[in-house]
Amino acid sequence: MTTYVLTAEIEQDEDGRWSAWIDALPGCAAWGHTREEALLALQDAADAYIEDMEETDEQVLKRVIEVVDSPLVVVTR
Repeated sequence: MTTYVLTAEIEQDEDGRWSAWIDALPGCAAWGHTREEALLALQDAADAYIEDMEETDEQVLKRVIEVVDSPLVVVTR
């Protein structure tokens, strides 16, 4: 199992929705009605993005993504 640790950007739009994206994965973005919903949607988008990269043998950019082989617990406060 490989764990990718990605930095997410998130901001609230004028209409109240939340937009989230990962600069290290161009085009990987999501939105939600709440901050938590946007981050969960972004996690799903990032998973699909990296899965697609692996299936097409594209190299995941290890210089901007921390890669570890052990499970992690990530707490955001």
